[in-house]
Amino acid sequence: MSRNDSYLSYLDATAKIQYNVALILEAKALHAEKSRNWICQHLSTAAYESNAEHVKQAVDIHEQLIEVIDGITKMEVAFAKNLGVLIAEEDNSSLGGSAGGGFGDLFGGSGLDDTK
Repeated sequence: MSRNDSYLSYLDATAKIQYNVALILEAKALHAEKSRNWICQHLSTAAYESNAEHVKQAVDIHEQLIEVIDGITKMEVAFAKNLGVLIAEEDNSSLGGSAGGGFGDLFGGSGLDDTK
């Protein structure tokens, strides 16, 4: 497998991962909407002995959501670092520099529009 094929394979795999992350986020958003509806209908102040317990329950729910968002953010930062390394390696090895938008001649062209 050539270097360009390896890069394209890596980019394809990254795109597939990003698509799956988008599906996960969509499912999480749907779950959060259902949870919000249930919480608004069932967890009223009257269901708790004190306001402190009510606030504690709300904080617990929000902490779970923050953990999910934090995990996804860390994963996306790692993807960005990996792609940055890939782009930097390709930029250093190509003679044309940034003519291909940071990918050099990765896609077989000079980075210019060849359709004209």
